Amino acid sequence: MAEDCVPEDLDLKGMGEEELWELINDNRHRISLGVRPCILIPYLRQARVLSEMDEDEILSCHNLTNRCMRTSHMLDLLRTQGKNGGMALLESLMIHYPALYTQVTGRKPSTEPSRFSGLIKYSELTEYLVRAVTGMQKELQEARNEASKLRAHCASLEADISQMMEQEMKSRTLRTDNERIQRHLCSLQREVTKLKDEKCDLYIRYTAAIEEKSAVNGRLHELNLQVYQLQTELQNAQAENEFQRQRSLKSVCPESPQLQDEVRSLRCQLAKAEKLDPARQDILAQDLAEAIDSQVELAEQLRSYREENEQLLRDKKKLLDQNESLSLQVQQLTQDCKMHQQKSAVIQNQMKALQAERDQAYQSRDEAQAMIAHVLAEKDTLRCQLVELQEKVFSLQTKCSSTELHQSSEETEGGWDSLSSSSDECPVSSRRRLCRMDAINPSMVSCSSECEDGATCSMRSRNAEPPSPDSLRRRKEILYAESSSEAAETDSLLDDFVLLPSMVNKSMQTFGLSSRRRSSSHSLSRSSVPPFLMRSRPKAIRVSGRVLSISFQGEALLSQLAVVGGNKTGVFVHQVTEGSAAHTVGISPGAQIVEVKYEKNQKALRMVLEDSTLEEAMWALGQVAGICHLSLRPRQDDYEALLQQLQSSETSSGDSFYVRVNMSLPAGPGGTLAVSCNDILHVTNTRPAGTEDSWHASHVHPCQQLDLQSGTVPNYYRAQRLLIRAIEDMSFEAKKSEKGERVMTQNTQKTVRIVSTGRQGRNPLWVSVEEEKSASAESSLSCCCPRCWDVSWTRSWPAGRAFSSVSLRC
Repeated sequence: MAEDCVPEDLDLKGMGEEELWELINDNRHRISLGVRPCILIPYLRQARVLSEMDEDEILSCHNLTNRCMRTSHMLDLLRTQGKNGGMALLESLMIHYPALYTQVTGRKPSTEPSRFSGLIKYSELTEYLVRAVTGMQKELQEARNEASKLRAHCASLEADISQMMEQEMKSRTLRTDNERIQRHLCSLQREVTKLKDEKCDLYIRYTAAIEEKSAVNGRLHELNLQVYQLQTELQNAQAENEFQRQRSLKSVCPESPQLQDEVRSLRCQLAKAEKLDPARQDILAQDLAEAIDSQVELAEQLRSYREENEQLLRDKKKLLDQNESLSLQVQQLTQDCKMHQQKSAVIQNQMKALQAERDQAYQSRDEAQAMIAHVLAEKDTLRCQLVELQEKVFSLQTKCSSTELHQSSEETEGGWDSLSSSSDECPVSSRRRLCRMDAINPSMVSCSSECEDGATCSMRSRNAEPPSPDSLRRRKEILYAESSSEAAETDSLLDDFVLLPSMVNKSMQTFGLSSRRRSSSHSLSRSSVPPFLMRSRPKAIRVSGRVLSISFQGEALLSQLAVVGGNKTGVFVHQVTEGSAAHTVGISPGAQIVEVKYEKNQKALRMVLEDSTLEEAMWALGQVAGICHLSLRPRQDDYEALLQQLQSSETSSGDSFYVRVNMSLPAGPGGTLAVSCNDILHVTNTRPAGTEDSWHASHVHPCQQLDLQSGTVPNYYRAQRLLIRAIEDMSFEAKKSEKGERVMTQNTQKTVRIVSTGRQGRNPLWVSVEEEKSASAESSLSCCCPRCWDVSWTRSWPAGRAFSSVSLRC
């Protein structure tokens, strides 16, 4: 339908902004459904119609919940760019979505340069198209690989299907066998049921027989009891008969009435005894035994209850004592709490006063540092002017001396000519000694000394009378001795100093031809180096020990050697991989890495690692590619001392510096340290084991230089991102409050410390570009965004260095 609505010969370049966007809006639904923003954004960023903030808003905004909403929001952002935004959108569709481009414009996609609007340079467009084609080829190759995998999977599935068919045939045969076996099993179960019924009948008969047997046994027991009773009655009757027989035989005694009464009583007792049969006696005996047992059990229970009651009474007494002691402790703790609250209030007031004094001291220190920097800058400019004036004076003196020599040569003889030649060959050394400070390059001092020597020689040649041959010989010997001693002194001083080239100020460009060549070759490229890795002034540093420079192949340098140390102790070689290039050239553990040189993008880069942290050293060594030059200083004693400290757990690395926190961070999992804005932290390890993008730091005692609670904090780059996110959140909340949206939030306060970037300190790790073959670095030096934020860490280096704020430029 789009091909019918849009003519084939439509010229997109000739269309106006409204017509172009009307064409896009007509197909907005199709574009929103069929386009992924993450594919088009690189081209739109290349065409400069979308910024990095727009990209983050499109891909990371929480309000855009699906892909269609992100694509629609991207179209709205491109609409604000006018015709360029529409042309860039259609060109990106032509590259990445050719079918959709044909549906929208009715034209066939083409990669001819004439079909593009010119928003991107031809070279950049060619590079982007090559990357796009490469990506499409990779996707095609991946699709082919996926298709081959699917074919193999399909073949395996077909084999599985054939196996399943075979298994199905087997299952059918097994099913028929199973049915037959089940029928046989049913018949067997019926037989088993019959047997169970017969068994039940037998059980019933058996129980009936048992009951009959028990009844017979009971009847037998009763008969036995009756027999026993009859036997007892028989015995009683026999005893009574025997008693009567004996009585009848005896004579009648006078106590017969009493005896008769006793006989009657005995007969009554006998009758009562006869009434108690043995069964009742057994029952009574059993009841008596049970009563005795129950009485014993009740006695035992009563005894246990008494013991429990006594134990409960003892526990109650103990609990009452504990309650009294706890009440006393509560009273004491309440008093202590009130006392500690008063003390904490006093300490907080003192802390506030100390913080105010500290902030005032920091402010005065920053002002003093700014004044010192200003004085140093003025001193540099005055030194440059002085050098210019000296050069002018030397040039005038040489001109005057040459004119005087020319005039005197016409009036004198050949001895005068020999005098002038000897004075030219042996100049007099009249330069000053090298001062050990952040001053001028020693090579410049040598140049100025040569000029002064020439001037002195010319001044010595102004005598009216020619000297004698003896005086000429003595002067030649004196000048030769002075020049040799001066050369030896200069060599010793230059061996004792290492010159660190850096950015050359515009006022220093008048030093001479050699200084001009050096300043042009030592200009820095900010496009290839982060801004915190640059020094602002040249520096002459005294080094201890001899430095050895070694050149070798430095590809994957961190896999060839391992390093330990930090900014406090220096970075040392710890391990060297056997068979690597570093091992071949003779690098051994215990050597300190002073600096590293290598080439990258047709530029010779030089990094000084003498005062760098372990993290910076690892980063610098990881950047090495190709041939590199390592400057090593043997310090075996210091290296062994560092290893002993690491093994004894006195320290975790060779890093030691202080930072000021510029934003508050809560405590987190994994030992993360909770910090507040304006806190001072002592960083002791920039590469702790088991963590990434973190430093190991400790709180510092406010009055003493002691480490308190320790933990991990985000490193420079992660803290930088957190600070930017916090500032964005705060600005977003400010915008919402300006629009009048009332949102109920928690009563929390976000604190962010903004530090001026005008007073930036130096970082020991810095980079100088010694050879630059492309002229694009000048434009990159002047390209920076006007906005400037301070990062989350404000760094302070040890050994008397002041706090320095490193700024983020975005």
